[in-house]
Amino acid sequence: MTAYLYTLTELQEDITLNPQRWRPLVFTNGCFDLIHAGHVRYLQAAKALGRSLVVGLNSDSSVQTLKPQKPGHPPRPIVPEAQRAEVLASLKPIDGVVIFSETTADYLIQTLKPDIYVKGGDYTLETLPEAPIVQAYGGQVAFINIEVPSSTSALIQRILNG
Repeated sequence: MTAYLYTLTELQEDITLNPQRWRPLVFTNGCFDLIHAGHVRYLQAAKALGRSLVVGLNSDSSVQTLKPQKPGHPPRPIVPEAQRAEVLASLKPIDGVVIFSETTADYLIQTLKPDIYVKGGDYTLETLPEAPIVQAYGGQVAFINIEVPSSTSALIQRILNG
């Protein structure tokens, strides 16, 4: 299956019509502003948990809300949402990408009802805002430890420091 950029409606319809292609469905979300090895390893580990992996990609407006501009730093996101989506869709582990404008993935999760919702090991059930929604419909929450300790913010800082 080749990854594709979906609208939420298109993705929901495809999952409903082709459950054997999608289920068990693994879902994760994030900004994915500057893709690095930590992202790639995280996505590979997430895909290994199910048949398909869908990534909810924060829109430019939601990234701006989540990551306000720091003094001396460029505004986020660095890479526009269409380009971030294209890069993600080209990665082997990813089966679908959907862009969303909210600051949490609550609505996407309620709509898609992934079998497994994945986030990085820096979260816990108590700190993950979407966890109660996943648990309410009987889905699993899984945490993946970040193998390569890197972050987009740290990469930006290194670039600015020269």
